[in-house]
Amino acid sequence: MSAHYPLFEAHGSPRELGRQHGVQAAAHIAGYLDFLAESLKLSRETLRRRALKFQPLFEARCPELLEEVVGLAEGAGLPFADGLVAQMRGELAQMTDGACTTFAIGREGTTRQTTLIGQTSDNPPELERFGYVLKLKPTDKPAILMWTFGGMLGYHGMNEHGVAHFANALGGGPGWTFALSHYPLKRLILEQRSLEGVLRLMREFPVCSNGNYMLADGTGAILDVELTSDGPFLPAGSERFLVHSNHFLCPDFACDANWRHSLSDSFPRLDRMRELIAGKFGSLDIADVREFLADHAGHPVSICRHSHTGPIGPMLGCDGKTVAALIAEPEQRKFHVALGNPCENRFMTYSLP
Repeated sequence: MSAHYPLFEAHGSPRELGRQHGVQAAAHIAGYLDFLAESLKLSRETLRRRALKFQPLFEARCPELLEEVVGLAEGAGLPFADGLVAQMRGELAQMTDGACTTFAIGREGTTRQTTLIGQTSDNPPELERFGYVLKLKPTDKPAILMWTFGGMLGYHGMNEHGVAHFANALGGGPGWTFALSHYPLKRLILEQRSLEGVLRLMREFPVCSNGNYMLADGTGAILDVELTSDGPFLPAGSERFLVHSNHFLCPDFACDANWRHSLSDSFPRLDRMRELIAGKFGSLDIADVREFLADHAGHPVSICRHSHTGPIGPMLGCDGKTVAALIAEPEQRKFHVALGNPCENRFMTYSLP
């Protein structure tokens, strides 16, 4: 049988959500924290000290998420500070780690007149060991499906209103600043009812570094936003479909000076995904998109990325690979997840509510 990520489910108050999550994902969280310390070349105690400096920002911006972090640490049998470490990831060393290809296809592009949105998640291969699908049913908030790892409360996914988001790291752009990481924001996005609410949130929520967001909601709307430490910027693009990789597209930052900080393969991956979608636009279905995410043009640094022996890039080492492939159908509230390279493993389908 094809390998797949485990499914963990939690429901209730913020602290209960965290506790149930922590109990089920305890081994994934502990392993990830060890990996993070090793990869960042920082001790676990140093990571805890750095993470605690961000606690006042959590208290001011997302206190309920902080309560969920408390529960997460309790459930996993870890100190509270470890729960915060998981929410900050490489930002504790001001490092970007990852390279992904995202897309969103409007209704007119598909045979069933339905939106499709998703990505490949390209990361160090170790993350496959720490990943899982998380289904949350918070009290008085939308139900959520996401793919995440190592105790992160916010990552790629979709909620019961069809609000979906996926993401890319960006090279260059405005400098790092002391603010929250993107991961709490990713979770707050999944508490919104529409893209209007998401944009309002992005304008109000300062982040410490730069990243791209591919977005959709249950009305069929699609949007791409490059969110920087200076605020959100919307690249010009087709409303029929959107594609992004790991370099800036918005006019404010799309220049050689920033592009030199991105992966060189970001540019051909962007062109290839655009080519694949445009070639079947109007007659696309879920099977086509699964094939696109398994595409090997430019192998090994293709849309379906594989580890290789080439040079280390500015955002991802040569061992980096596709650790998950993700597709959401916002109107149908369906979420499709493949473990690792989608050329090797089948997609598993999850649904809301």
